[in-house]
Amino acid sequence: MLSIEWLLLYALLGTLVGFMAGLLGVGGGGILVPLLAAIFAHQGFEAEHVIHMSLGTALTCMILTSAASVRAHASRKAVEWHLVARMALGIMVGAFLASQLAAHLAPVYIALFFALFMALVAIQMFINWQPSAPRSRLTATGLVGAGIGIGSVSALAAVGGGFLAITYLNYKNITMKKAMGTSAAIGLPIAIAGAAGYMLSGWADTSGVPYTLGYVYVPAFLVLSVASMLAAPYGVRCSHRLPESSLRKVFALLSLLLSLHMLLSAVQP
Repeated sequence: MLSIEWLLLYALLGTLVGFMAGLLGVGGGGILVPLLAAIFAHQGFEAEHVIHMSLGTALTCMILTSAASVRAHASRKAVEWHLVARMALGIMVGAFLASQLAAHLAPVYIALFFALFMALVAIQMFINWQPSAPRSRLTATGLVGAGIGIGSVSALAAVGGGFLAITYLNYKNITMKKAMGTSAAIGLPIAIAGAAGYMLSGWADTSGVPYTLGYVYVPAFLVLSVASMLAAPYGVRCSHRLPESSLRKVFALLSLLLSLHMLLSAVQP
């Protein structure tokens, strides 16, 4: 099941995702999850576990990339830590419970949710929609509630919550720069709680599968993480030379097409 060819393919995928993350400031889950699902299917994993393993592995990869992103934003004092602290509990509860729920859902339902969510992200990228700021203030209850929602959606779509968190914080009068930095910090507890949830929920299902921790495939996690972290700086360099608006549209379209492909694969008998 595991060979040098698969490891090289993971390295190539990690390089692509890391480069796109550095280029556009996105997590790359829209690309990573569908491609991981295709790779795992060809590797011979059971069809009923392919999507769950893709989500669990992708979220585990996000732990290292999120940590690196947090460090970069924090060095520029772009993280509102008091907001992160208030949202963290709700985020971790939502991400953990959603990952437990996902283990009991048929793959087609998770694929449908993923495709619909990525369609929403793609539309937002294409039209560059931003919410108008209201007069209401941030409250502790509102932050915890928003955290639960963001964590739940992120665990089911293997994303860092950037799209939802930035939109929410912008809506609450937080500047774009600090919304992006705070969103990056929010991604870390999402990744930790989501990864833990997928590990626990898949422990019995994958107990006989080599190199797995629940729904996390360890070789893919290790190679993807290293490759993406090495490639991200090159994406950052290119981001200053290429037109971001056009690149974001291409990324959104690619993510959407891959998500639809994953959905079609899941509904096939």
